[in-house]
Amino acid sequence: MRLVDAAVPMFARHETFHPRYGWFRKAYAQVASNPRAFFGDDAPVRIGVGKNMVRAIRFWGLAAKLIAEDPDSPTPRSPELVTTPLGDALFGDGGWDQYMEDPGTLWLLHWLLLAPPSHVPIWWLAFNEFHAVEFTEDDLQAAVDTQLDLAAEWRKPHTSSIKKDVGALLRTYAPREQRGRVPIDDILDCPLRELNLIGRSPGLGRYRFTVGTKITLPSEVLAYSALDYLTRIGIGGNTVALSRLALAPGSPGRAFVLSESEMLTGLEATVERTPGLDLVTATGGVQLAWADEREGLGRRILDDYYGVPGASASERKQPSQLALAAAGDS
Repeated sequence: MRLVDAAVPMFARHETFHPRYGWFRKAYAQVASNPRAFFGDDAPVRIGVGKNMVRAIRFWGLAAKLIAEDPDSPTPRSPELVTTPLGDALFGDGGWDQYMEDPGTLWLLHWLLLAPPSHVPIWWLAFNEFHAVEFTEDDLQAAVDTQLDLAAEWRKPHTSSIKKDVGALLRTYAPREQRGRVPIDDILDCPLRELNLIGRSPGLGRYRFTVGTKITLPSEVLAYSALDYLTRIGIGGNTVALSRLALAPGSPGRAFVLSESEMLTGLEATVERTPGLDLVTATGGVQLAWADEREGLGRRILDDYYGVPGASASERKQPSQLALAAAGDS
């Protein structure tokens, strides 16, 4: 998959704000109550944040595919917004995880940010086309700048926009340099830091993508992401090589920084308990096979993972560190 097929040419639309704790839920809730909640001069007052943050929250809700522009809006130049089916499933009445207590929700949101059509193309490039073991912010900026030169169909963004998107990426996923005890405010600054997808090298302060098994990534979320990926790219048939799910640009393996063997291990638990989903050994390697329509199968897998609608995360499994920190700070 190429960048121009996986993403839309949007740059620095986040007003330099990375997603903060609660913003995904806020974006959904605002649109659920009012399709024009993010528009109008009084939006900052109604939402309770500054004008730039209003635009940032709207952007992250759109980027995470929790809300979308209404194609039937009566004002096409400034379209009303609607909630998406996945947004409703997560945060609607009786939703899977209305208060983002479950660590699986963070992984799911990460996948949705990168899944096509991605609203953060520079992030897509970082996870899919950047292969440095260790790097600085300048290294990453130079690499994505080069990749954008290859996207001939797009008008190349200004260098300042590239820098803003790279900075937002690192603030979203990488820990801050620690000086003593990390305050709760820093833990709550961005929920996706808890995924530990980007770390810092001890002593040098350089960044590195965290390779290896992701112990907080639920098997069900990984399986859903695989099926969602196949649906979004329009692959036919009912089997796919596991190597493609792990290594192809745009794949879950790239998004979650997993090898083929780690993908296999991660998927096994869900495959074992999901009728219509299987791992088969064929000539050339292991394949993921499905007997049912992929979108419906993926939705059932998430239904099973989150359990009875409206049940809290504590009734199913341990809540995330972020949720615990938020509770302690309230």
